[in-house]
Amino acid sequence: MPKTNPLDNINLGKANGLFKSTVKRMDGESIVEIPLNELFAPEFHPFQVNHDESMNRLAENIRQNGVREPGLVRPRIDGGYELLCGNRRKMACEIVGKETMPVIIRELDDDNAVLAMIDSNLEQRDKILPSEKAWAYKMKMEALNHNGVKGDMHSVEILVEQTGESKNQIFRLIRLTELVNALLDRVDTKQLAFNPAVELSYLTQIEQTAVASAMDKYEVKPSLSQAVRLKKLNQSGKLTVELIDTILSEAKKTPISEPKGALRFRKYFPPEYSMKQIEDAIIELLKSQKVVAAV
Repeated sequence: MPKTNPLDNINLGKANGLFKSTVKRMDGESIVEIPLNELFAPEFHPFQVNHDESMNRLAENIRQNGVREPGLVRPRIDGGYELLCGNRRKMACEIVGKETMPVIIRELDDDNAVLAMIDSNLEQRDKILPSEKAWAYKMKMEALNHNGVKGDMHSVEILVEQTGESKNQIFRLIRLTELVNALLDRVDTKQLAFNPAVELSYLTQIEQTAVASAMDKYEVKPSLSQAVRLKKLNQSGKLTVELIDTILSEAKKTPISEPKGALRFRKYFPPEYSMKQIEDAIIELLKSQKVVAAV
């Protein structure tokens, strides 16, 4: 978004005059009915707007009762308004054939626009996907830092207070923004668990794409143990597309899940070792120490 103030080139008095008959007041601010074709979504909006069952319920509610909560907009240099809050309501209005929507026009710079967009959506949405939360937290921390909150540790404390999430969880959620879409979408649809996804976020985009391809090929979900192995191989510079394919194929060949204590033993073995290789090595070690009774 441009760093110049979008209100510098707009005569708000003249603009409000166009909608004089539809101006209301709420908490000292004007509510104006704006045509839907003059409302534009932000350049990047972390929250999805889908025509699903929830949208149909919202549309029916608006058909019967109108839009009870106004959206929030700021003027655009190119004309029209940037709809910071209310994009779901706008789609619902379109579904039921409404031509206008009530909004509050507010003067906001880029960072405060992001903060208003994130805060309003976090407060109003009942269900928030992991990807939405990840991008929302990242964008809010960056906006807070730009607004004078120094350093990630200070801005994360504000997020902790506002969201109730722990610092560690917030940083782990933000890691999800490093995932390619093919993996991030799987987190949202629960085809990829959160903890393995965080570990996979440290892989390169090419490596992550190879993981997604192997998941499709073998119809598997990477376990936490496998994700940790892939991350270690990446850090040591040994990870290849072929090795990714080999590691993820193990789950297809061995449907039994790894023991909960697997990670405790894995740290003593090379990351490319499968659980079968680790098990064989441990058995050989025990035999050498005469711990395993003779068959």
